[in-house]
Amino acid sequence: MGAVVRAFDTRAAVKEQVESLGGEFLELHVKESGEGTGGYAKEMSKEYIDAEMALFKKQAKECDIIITTALIPGRPAPKLLLEEAVNEMKEGSVIVDLAAETGGNCVLTQKDKVINHRGVTIIGYTDWASRMSAQASTLYSNNITKFLLSMGGKGKFVIDHKDEAVRGALVVEEGQLMWPAPAPAKPAAAAPPKAQATKVETPQPTPAEKTLSRSLQLTGGLSSLLALGLVSPGSQFNSMVNIFSLAGLVGYQVVWGVTPALHSPLMSVTNAISGMTAVGGLVLMGGSILPSNAAQGLAALAVFASSINIVGGFLVTQRMLDMFKRPTDLPENNYYYAIPASVFLGGYGAAALAGFNEVHDLVLLASGMCCIGGIAGLASQQTARAGNALGIVGVSSGLAATLLTVGASSEVYGQMALCMAGGGAIGLTIARKMAITDLPQLVAAFHSLVGLAAVVTGFSQLMYMHSLPVVHIDGVHMAAIFAATFIGGLTFTGSITAFGKLQGLLSSSALQLPGKNALNLAMFAGVIGSGFVFFPSVEATTAIASLGVTTGLSFAMGAHMTASIGGADMPVVITVLNSYSGWALCAEGFMLNNNLLTVVGALIGSSGAILSYIMCVAMNRSIGNVLFGGYGTSSTGTGKAKEITGTHTEVNVDATVELITAAKRVIIVPGYGLAVAKAQYAIAELVKMLAANGVHVRFGIHPVAGRMPGQLNVLLAEAGVPYDVVLEMEEINSDFAHTDVVLVIGANDTVNSAALEDPNSPIAGMPVLHVWEAKKVIVMKRTMGVGYAAVDNPVFYNENTSMLLGDAKATCDALRTKTAEFYAHSA
Repeated sequence: MGAVVRAFDTRAAVKEQVESLGGEFLELHVKESGEGTGGYAKEMSKEYIDAEMALFKKQAKECDIIITTALIPGRPAPKLLLEEAVNEMKEGSVIVDLAAETGGNCVLTQKDKVINHRGVTIIGYTDWASRMSAQASTLYSNNITKFLLSMGGKGKFVIDHKDEAVRGALVVEEGQLMWPAPAPAKPAAAAPPKAQATKVETPQPTPAEKTLSRSLQLTGGLSSLLALGLVSPGSQFNSMVNIFSLAGLVGYQVVWGVTPALHSPLMSVTNAISGMTAVGGLVLMGGSILPSNAAQGLAALAVFASSINIVGGFLVTQRMLDMFKRPTDLPENNYYYAIPASVFLGGYGAAALAGFNEVHDLVLLASGMCCIGGIAGLASQQTARAGNALGIVGVSSGLAATLLTVGASSEVYGQMALCMAGGGAIGLTIARKMAITDLPQLVAAFHSLVGLAAVVTGFSQLMYMHSLPVVHIDGVHMAAIFAATFIGGLTFTGSITAFGKLQGLLSSSALQLPGKNALNLAMFAGVIGSGFVFFPSVEATTAIASLGVTTGLSFAMGAHMTASIGGADMPVVITVLNSYSGWALCAEGFMLNNNLLTVVGALIGSSGAILSYIMCVAMNRSIGNVLFGGYGTSSTGTGKAKEITGTHTEVNVDATVELITAAKRVIIVPGYGLAVAKAQYAIAELVKMLAANGVHVRFGIHPVAGRMPGQLNVLLAEAGVPYDVVLEMEEINSDFAHTDVVLVIGANDTVNSAALEDPNSPIAGMPVLHVWEAKKVIVMKRTMGVGYAAVDNPVFYNENTSMLLGDAKATCDALRTKTAEFYAHSA
């Protein structure tokens, strides 16, 4: 009947008996014989009993029926099932205690009674012998009756020679001896056993290789610092390098502490903080109420673009974080953070006006620390909103310190106010009107503004320095201008292209130009060539022209590289662009000798780099493989991928409702299809109904589900799904084997078993959600088509999988409606 039967006994001789009957014998690692006298087991040591208790507790969690028979002559029955083990059993499970006569093996057993403990039925009958005879007679008489009735159907006695049971019992018919019956026809040869699926092994470095890799990384880091020391122009540069290095280390530690569910808010808040590119523009602004030259106009543009980022980024972050609030959460009263902000900024303003000039540097230090604290607050949902408030304080104080140190005229301050107010108003409008499903493209659009601000600030700084009576630009500043412009250009057009793909304005398929990587290398060689012209140039015309060539090539590279990446890899593209924006900001800090920009740039660059690494690990791919359009994963073999054969089974909404309402444990695995269909609201209501009727429902989220890290967590939070039932892949993968029904909604590659079974699959070795281990899998898709990786999914053809095909939104709405009707009729 397909049941898995396990048995345990302290006597070693029982093992062979259990296994001969097809059972699985459970063993302990404690070596101690349980053989007693008269065939009974003896009482075991405390160490052995402790190991037994741990084993029984683990088995109780997995088994539906437990039968106990342990007895010791002349002694009460040993207690093998403690209450904590019974509490681990699933609702509807049964314990049959055959030792109830002498107290029972379960601590909750009551002699001659049937009790129910938290949904688990415990049977303590002691008259099994008298019950068995009646039961056996009933079964036997029922079989004989059914056998006779099989020959007298339709009111007529008929002997069917084709019925093996009837023919085998026939001795004489119409005076003719019919015994023995002819041998039944031999069954067709059994199909050869299905080949065992090959488990894909992800290459793991040896301990020696790991140590060597770390040592080489350390060698590279130390060598870089040594090289910087050789070209350092002075102590100010050394101080900037110190600050950059320490900020990078702090950012590395802080970002790793952010909970995966808040990776989308992390990208949004770093987007807002990267709006500190406004600092460079404020320093370079001039003229009157309007700029008086091109350099000042570019600086004003940088402030305007950055202000959109700052206001829009913080407001979007707050909107997302508010969605994670649960009705049961206590008020946070984060408006109290206005007190330290007001005291700090007000006190700073008073000190600066009073002539305490040394206070400026310490305010910039406080600004950087608040930005770091803002990201650190995303370590949990409870502190995330306070973290966003801290980030706002950090950026506000940084801008305030810049405004008070530039010493501009009142007309220029008016120009600054217009640029910041205009940009802020646009950012506010965009953030308020944005739908959460459009979050990835909004983040990409905001990244483009950071890149644009870095580019125009680089040009503005170069023009300003060449406008001075004595032009002297050292190599470090030239390198910073060049790096800020190049990285900003990549970020600008790369982000615009990503926005176009995510918004549907451009094809989500990867652009496949002939020799695309060679084209990228040629453009990069052009950048290097323009650098050779730029660095030694002393004439403004030559410097600006060569920097313009660099900008044009960086624009082309950013657009081409992003266009050459498919839609499925957008999570990595978004995080890489996030990192680029940080390094552009960092280069701007070196360009302007501004410690604050260096700190927040290193922080944001580290954040994007770490998120990119997390995304690549989740796909078992290298960053180069993603960015340059490589094929397969780090584990993909050189052979041909396995062909998927078989016929899929389809199911309708009514049958699906029957399955999920009858289940005790349900896991929902959403994919990008859920976001596209905007079906999160219907699913949230469905989950609420199931949970109210005793079904344990949770969600399993893959790191690259959606189009940016954490997108599906935000969508579910928006619909009112409590964050504590939304689990990451590593947290939930071991639970699929104990789940009754899994609903896969709009996911494909992230639940593809070929990643683990086919070493030649393009997704070989990719970590996936093990949905196929559940008792029943329902896959909701529009069609049987493949996912973005263009790989067939064997899970769709498994015996325990049924396909619920159709539009995800319409299907989810129908599931919600039919489930509500079912519970209404059952009430």
